[in-house]
Order: sequence, then C-alpha cells, then structure tokens
Amino acid sequence: MRLRMILLTVSLVVLAGCQRSPEEMPAPFAMTEDAMGRYCGMNILEHPGPKGQIILAKYDEPIWFSSARDTIAFTMLPEEPKDIRAIYVSDMATAPSWDDPGVDNWVNAKDAFFVIGSDRKGGMGAAEAVPFSSGESARAFAREHGGQVTSFADLPRDYVLGQDSGTASYGGLDKQLLDADNTN
Repeated sequence: MRLRMILLTVSLVVLAGCQRSPEEMPAPFAMTEDAMGRYCGMNILEHPGPKGQIILAKYDEPIWFSSARDTIAFTMLPEEPKDIRAIYVSDMATAPSWDDPGVDNWVNAKDAFFVIGSDRKGGMGAAEAVPFSSGESARAFAREHGGQVTSFADLPRDYVLGQDSGTASYGGLDKQLLDADNTN
C-alpha cells in the first residue's frame, strides 16, 4: 500500500510538471514559409510590413497574421477565441527593412509602442499599427512617416477595426471586422 501511494504521488508530480502554467508566456515562433495569414490565407512572408502571431492555450502552434493591425483586431473580435497566452508583433525597431520585417525579432504586443496613422501601409495594403520595442524608435518613425505613438491598451478600436483607418478594404477584412463589430 505504501509503495502504491509513493508511485501515485510521483505520477501526479510528473504529470503536474508536464502541464503548462497559464501564467507562463510561451516564446514566439520564428516565421517560416509555412506561416499563412489567418484572414488572408496567404503566405505572410510574401508581404511587406510588420507581422503578428497569437498563441492560444489549446494549440502548440501560433496563429499568423499578415499585419500587426490584423493581430490586434483578432483580440477585439467577439467571435475569436479568448484563451490567448501570448501576442507577438514584429519589432520594427530591429527589422532589416519594411519589406523584410524579420522572422524572429518579436516584441510582446502588450509592451510595444505602436505608430498609427502613418503613411506606411501594412501587408495587405491598408493602414497599419506599426510596432516598436522602444518609444524612441516609434517616435523617430512617426517624425519621418507621420502618425502618433500609442500603447497596446490605448489603440483606438475604430482604427484597428477599420472605421478610422482611411481605407475602404483590407483584403476584405475591414468589411468583415465592421460587420462583426456591428453585430454587438
């Protein structure tokens, strides 16, 4: 009986060690040629500008986005899953260029500084929320390309969901986002 209790205790400890802690934030994934955009269904490496990835609790692979703006929109849409463990966006402060935002230079979206309303367009040719790991880099970008610097928490919902973005279409996403947003 004592041996059985010891084995049961050891088994429970091992199983507990295998389970992910909900507070533990997973590391970002590097972009590969297999990364397909959630809303556009296209290879995200084929598009310029910042990208994003969201890691959900129930999956071991990220959901990819062809723009940082799409990534943020996912978090605002009521029909999308809410068991988000991590949100990463391209760190444009360390990106080789706009056309090559990098495959492994990610910043936690909640810690990023975003430039909205700039003259740069995202991966699908629409307004973008350009992410940076440093406020200084974001302000320098805004001086050169226009726009304003904001935090993840202060991103205007209307800008992210397309109403104030100055674009009529975002690969069809603006209409989808507006329709979803207006059903609430």
